[in-house]
Amino acid sequence: MNTLKQMCSRDVLNAAVIVAALGYFVDIYDIVLFGIVRRASLLDIGVPESQLADVGLHLLNMQMIGMLLGGILWGIMGDRKGRLSVLFGSIITYSIANIANAYVTDVTSYAVLRFLAGVGLAGELGAGITLVSEVIPRDKRGLSTAIVASVGVSGAIAAGMIARYADWHTAYIAGGVMGLSLLVLRLKVMESGMFDAVKAAHTVGRGNFLLLFSSWQRFSRYLSCILIGVPIWYVAALPIFLAPELGKLMGADAELSAGNAVMLCYTGLIFGDFISGFGSQMLQSRRKIVAVFMAFTATACLIYLTIPGMSATWYYTMCLMMGFGAGYWAVFVTIAAEQFGTNIRATAATTVPNFVRGSVVPMTAAFGALKATGIAINHAAIIVGVVVFAVSAIALWRLNETIHKDLDYTE
Repeated sequence: MNTLKQMCSRDVLNAAVIVAALGYFVDIYDIVLFGIVRRASLLDIGVPESQLADVGLHLLNMQMIGMLLGGILWGIMGDRKGRLSVLFGSIITYSIANIANAYVTDVTSYAVLRFLAGVGLAGELGAGITLVSEVIPRDKRGLSTAIVASVGVSGAIAAGMIARYADWHTAYIAGGVMGLSLLVLRLKVMESGMFDAVKAAHTVGRGNFLLLFSSWQRFSRYLSCILIGVPIWYVAALPIFLAPELGKLMGADAELSAGNAVMLCYTGLIFGDFISGFGSQMLQSRRKIVAVFMAFTATACLIYLTIPGMSATWYYTMCLMMGFGAGYWAVFVTIAAEQFGTNIRATAATTVPNFVRGSVVPMTAAFGALKATGIAINHAAIIVGVVVFAVSAIALWRLNETIHKDLDYTE
């Protein structure tokens, strides 16, 4: 009961939190929607069945490259112009790209629009979490970011439901319209006081991306923040994205649906983000809760990829479990925001999750190279996963605890 009262208090649930949560909802809707409508949309524009997986991964990579570049663009803007300017600019970009996506007729235009959508999507989460982290009391940051993430990832459920009852054209248009509708709510949110103070001081450079690389100590923190998030997108990019192909190889008793796999994964993410956020408050540690969830994710992935001949229901259950384990996304982004000063906080918090998303490119490239040697796709996914989780564990061990860190400082 006390936790529920805390959640509903203005210290935890204010306009910034509500708008950040709804913005992330639309963000996740669009990111997930492509995975759900991948097969239907590609078949509709004339891609042969035998090329669906390869073309799908190419388009996913274009989206992730856009998010990688967009993360740098919006991150720098967030520290130079303000957190709210990024929330406005990013949502306009990806909403228009979404609507245009409904009218593609070939792979080239599809790839260009997924790239532009990726650029727009890159700014939403980092700017939102940075704003929330700066306006919420330090002892309640974990609760607010848990709300943002839990509401946000439910956008995946909305994507699955809309895609189930509407064609892929309508689903893309719906995402664009939802995004543009959020612009009205943005007008009710005030800029971060910490940012305004740094901006008014004129004594320190803001949004200097190269500052993250200017010392080994700072770069090490930045790299470690990126690496601890890579397992989350490993789950999305390989075991979940390739669920139909993996199910067929593993001998599932029915064909696995990409839409169902994504919906169940993100259902797990909703609960995982909620529990990891509150768990970090209960344990008084971000690092401990990430370690627990990372270990759970690795175990679930290994089970999913090694046990053949199970029912489709069992495989779907494992998609849910992998999603739950990967549900430390809010804690991970909060860690990135808490590691750096106000003058480069948005740059760090916006680029870190997008570098993580961009890690899909080398992961899928490594997966493709392994598959080209004749290795079965589940074994190729396992090899990539072992490397990803081992490196992430080392990175987590190197990071300092930040749960009650005072964020009112500059680098």
